[in-house]
Amino acid sequence: MINKKNILITGGAGFIGSALVRNIIQKTEHSVINVDKLTYSGNLQSLESIEESKNYTFEQVDICDEKELHRIFKENQPDIVMHLAAESHVDRSIDGPSDFIQTNIVGTFNLLEQSKNYWQLLEGDKKENFRFLHVSTDEVYGDLAVTSNFFSEDSAYNPSSPYSASKASSDHLVSAWYRTYDLPVLITNCSNNYGPYQFPEKLIPHVILSVLNGKKIPIYGDGKQIRDWLYIDDHVCALMNVALNAKVGETYNIGGNNEIQNIEVIRKICSILEELIPNKFNTVSSFSELITYVKDRPGHDVRYAINANKIKKDLGWEPQENFESGIRKTVEWYLNNKVWCENIQNGSYQLERLGVNLK
Repeated sequence: MINKKNILITGGAGFIGSALVRNIIQKTEHSVINVDKLTYSGNLQSLESIEESKNYTFEQVDICDEKELHRIFKENQPDIVMHLAAESHVDRSIDGPSDFIQTNIVGTFNLLEQSKNYWQLLEGDKKENFRFLHVSTDEVYGDLAVTSNFFSEDSAYNPSSPYSASKASSDHLVSAWYRTYDLPVLITNCSNNYGPYQFPEKLIPHVILSVLNGKKIPIYGDGKQIRDWLYIDDHVCALMNVALNAKVGETYNIGGNNEIQNIEVIRKICSILEELIPNKFNTVSSFSELITYVKDRPGHDVRYAINANKIKKDLGWEPQENFESGIRKTVEWYLNNKVWCENIQNGSYQLERLGVNLK
């Protein structure tokens, strides 16, 4: 008999959160309570395929609202909390760090407090099996620069941006609530995610939509920054594995085993688009001609890379998609879902990056 769980997910209308919600509702018998403030990057259109499910509940609530969080815990009695709600864009954190401090630090504190208060009143198996999974980023570790090293779960924290500093702070809060209050927590730190439904301020969808709109493709500095790319479906499978099977108190790094320079990511996207929609514009002979080098952003980390051996050893997880297969699926999804893309672009976001809007 399946042991059904009530899973409370914060940020479930965001990119990773919505993929996680869809995965749970479509592939399991678990129930989901989606708590999302619906900021600029939260999009309920990403959840249209499951919004009528009897196992799905949506609450438009800010995680900084203590009273509303208390109500949600009391009414829904979750077995697992999966905390994904966060401000996550480095450029925005440089321009305006206040929202990142409020959501990523204060919001996490509020959620920890409400989870602790709720968990302490539980009894028996309900208390024994409760879990709080905090979903974080490899950016908390800082910059590997030109070394051949990899981030491991033992890497020292050395955040570079207001975003990564706020996530590092939230990681430390979660660890402290485990040490001080015995709250049964888990932490994951993932590499760069990509895939369908990603908000277009991020590199990959930004490039795809820039090409489709005939706009220049801005790339910071020399474009040789290296990231480890993790396909979204692989990530959510890892998160479910950790939430359901990991030992309390553990931290797991989740990576895609795909280290690629940003400029090569862009060229690959251009190449796939030239194959799928050739001769879209008469102004360029190749989509790669749209690439435009712009001033590097402040404190830009050169390289991130994940050592994911621990999660493979402990839980048997490893990514199923390589970059070649994942990026093709991603490009094809954006080409086949133009209404979703148009609705995103008709809002407040018009393909800007760090205050630079290249026509």
